[in-house]
Amino acid sequence: MFVPTLSEGPIAIRPIRVRDAKPLERELIENRSWLRKWEATNPNGPMSFDTRASIRSLQANARAGLGLPFILEHEGELAGQLNVSSISYGSVASASIGYWVSERFAGKNITPVGVALAADYCFYSVGLHRIEICIRPENGPSLRVVEKLGFRYEGLRRRYIHINGDWRDHFCFALVREELPVGVLRRWREGRVPVGDGSVPEAERIAALRPLPVQPR
Repeated sequence: MFVPTLSEGPIAIRPIRVRDAKPLERELIENRSWLRKWEATNPNGPMSFDTRASIRSLQANARAGLGLPFILEHEGELAGQLNVSSISYGSVASASIGYWVSERFAGKNITPVGVALAADYCFYSVGLHRIEICIRPENGPSLRVVEKLGFRYEGLRRRYIHINGDWRDHFCFALVREELPVGVLRRWREGRVPVGDGSVPEAERIAALRPLPVQPR
């Protein structure tokens, strides 16, 4: 699948390249404490991490039409990563978006712009029908991203993804193409996001604070 370069002002998303391995690795190391609590982990033991091999795997996934791996940039400087993954076609026509941004770039609207650019490409160029984003209840900055863009809250997924050493709950948000009279980016920029979309009901926030009972064997 073709992975485009898309931009809005000083912010851009572009295809990830093998030569991004060293600067990407540097950002990940320098932002270890900032990112660690949100990183996916292996429930069966520690994962070895090879940045170059990871990039090649993302590129192979893109060639198979199953993903769109992007680098997030601010004024031409590498600021993070954004991946469109789990792309399905046919009767489902959906995908998921995940991302991270370096701490020094926080607060510059890089993530919402990048997500909006990627979502619009998926809706209008790839032809997908639904885009999903799943976020840990504790991740305030990511929750603000979906609130800005109006991704609709769909529910609490208990112990959904193994993050930072344990199975973690996630809030699920989504948009479908029919909800968008204009694109995600334009709707946000023009102040047309429906009030309340992207907000998590208080009852669900409280539910996420309660540990899931584990039945004895």
